[in-house]
Amino acid sequence: MNAISSRQQDILVLARAQGRVSVDDLAARFEVSPQTIRKDLNDLCVRRLMSRVHGGAVVASGVENVAYEARRIIAHGAKRAIGDAAARMVPNRASLFINIGTTTEEVARALGDHEDLLVITNNLNVATLLYRHPKIELIMAGGPVRHADGAVIGSAAVDFVRQFRVDYAVIGASAIEEDGTLLDFDYREVQVARAIIDNARQVILVADRSKLERTAPVRIGDMSEIDTFVTDMVPSSGLREVCSRHGVELIEVGGAEDEGF
Repeated sequence: MNAISSRQQDILVLARAQGRVSVDDLAARFEVSPQTIRKDLNDLCVRRLMSRVHGGAVVASGVENVAYEARRIIAHGAKRAIGDAAARMVPNRASLFINIGTTTEEVARALGDHEDLLVITNNLNVATLLYRHPKIELIMAGGPVRHADGAVIGSAAVDFVRQFRVDYAVIGASAIEEDGTLLDFDYREVQVARAIIDNARQVILVADRSKLERTAPVRIGDMSEIDTFVTDMVPSSGLREVCSRHGVELIEVGGAEDEGF
């Protein structure tokens, strides 16, 4: 197999910064035909460096996550709809964990009108969204803060989470395999996620369908540990069957892919 070209290297750099690239945008940027860009993307996919999606491609690295600000942009409309749907599942006067993730942030944003909630989080972004609401009691986990995304991680955060037993856990995942395996990139973050799952009565997984097109190296757990999966859609019949077999409530909010990619 030939070495990747300088243009393909540039495409990878853009994809890691933006999360997702489109054929038309790349063709205009590099002043080549869309067919040439499609060949570049196909070559990168063959090397398992990227994964094709409608109109373009996303990073498929199993080692390094997409930049956090770029992840906020990816499927933003779907994430907002997922957040709204998940928040409607949480009644007033409930207690819940919310972990790190751009989709879990959207759940937090949608909880602003709730009353008498107790929210425990290891996500500085969630804390920033919720601390001003007088009818929401917010508890922040302690420990080292990851510069990339504001996640509080490590053994101190795990020990802190284990002090609680809450009604709901709202969690995300960086990747979901067809057999229902939930994956992430940082084993320290996964340790916190595991403690959150183990200490909640009901677990709500929030993730858009792009997570089904990616992979990551660290196992969080399995779909069998999830009570409700809120997503925009599940195109995989295999994953649908896994959800059905384990009694996972599947909520699909629908919606087209975001414009601009």
